[in-house]
Amino acid sequence: MSETTPDQPEPVASSTPASPRISSPAPIGRAAPRRGGTIALALLVALIALAGTAYVAWRGWQLEQTNAAGGRAVDDLRQQVGSLGQQVNNLRDERAGLRQRLADADGVNRSLREDVLGNAERTRNLEDAVARLSERSVSGHDTMLLDEAESLLRMGRERFVLFNDAGGAIAAYTSADQALAAVNDGAYSGVRQSLNAEREALSKVKVPAVTHDLSLISAMRTDLAKMPYRPVDMPAADTEGQGFFARAGRALAGVISIQRDDGTPLAMADGRLARELALLDLAQAQAALLAFDDKGRTDALRRVDTTLEKNFDPNDASVRQARAQIADMLLETSGNVAPPQLGAALAELSNTRSVHALHGAPAAPAAASSAPAQGKP
Repeated sequence: MSETTPDQPEPVASSTPASPRISSPAPIGRAAPRRGGTIALALLVALIALAGTAYVAWRGWQLEQTNAAGGRAVDDLRQQVGSLGQQVNNLRDERAGLRQRLADADGVNRSLREDVLGNAERTRNLEDAVARLSERSVSGHDTMLLDEAESLLRMGRERFVLFNDAGGAIAAYTSADQALAAVNDGAYSGVRQSLNAEREALSKVKVPAVTHDLSLISAMRTDLAKMPYRPVDMPAADTEGQGFFARAGRALAGVISIQRDDGTPLAMADGRLARELALLDLAQAQAALLAFDDKGRTDALRRVDTTLEKNFDPNDASVRQARAQIADMLLETSGNVAPPQLGAALAELSNTRSVHALHGAPAAPAAASSAPAQGKP
């Protein structure tokens, strides 16, 4: 931008130097200083205007640059704001998704909590059921053992009473003691003490070797048919004593003798009868052994021994062997004491179970079955 200044007449330089002192300036000379100040002022104004124009131009340029930079910044800001808006929208969507997930998780947690509470309740019920089942199992186990012990005690007593089988009774008592030892109740320790006392009494009873004695008696029955009779001229063994009446009877028997004669020699008839009687006694001894009848076995063997002594040759080896075997079989039970009285342990067991039944102990279910056994001998 340019400014125009008004045309002014240029000053005319004088050809003569000015004098140092002018006494009377001409009228034209007065206007010269005023004209030079105007020019300076005009130049100053022009410079100021030029400076202002330059400043305005610079400021315009600066504003344009600033506006350009500001436009780019605004664009950038707009882009950032747009991206931020998109991110906010994304975050809003994610937050909505998270809320949905949290809601689902809350629902799942609620259902899981209900399941856990239900499982805890079922677990408590299961524990209670297992506890009740365990109590019933223990009760049933003890009841079964007590029933078994009672049956074994009764069987052992009857076996000894009916068949004199001390070995079988001892085995039954031992099994009953083992069953009582497995019972989880200390109240039956007294029953075990009574049981052991009866078992010790049974162990003192001497029991014959049944199989061995049966084989000996069978061989003796076979050998008896070959044993020779006592010779006629051999005096009979004096088994009737040495008293007065015995001697008088033998003296009179030598003088007067009454016999029945059927045509058979008397010694032969007596021998045959004695042999048959001995065979019958041996058979009875075998039957008594099989029936565990110790008294019948002992009586039969003693009769056989007496028959061999009176009617068969004492010098024969088979006769002596038979009598020695009979003596050994009789010796097996000669030291027997009085038979023990069994049944105390069985009665004590029945009474203990009855007491437990009154107090509601595990043995109560078997009390009804054991109560009638108390009246048995």
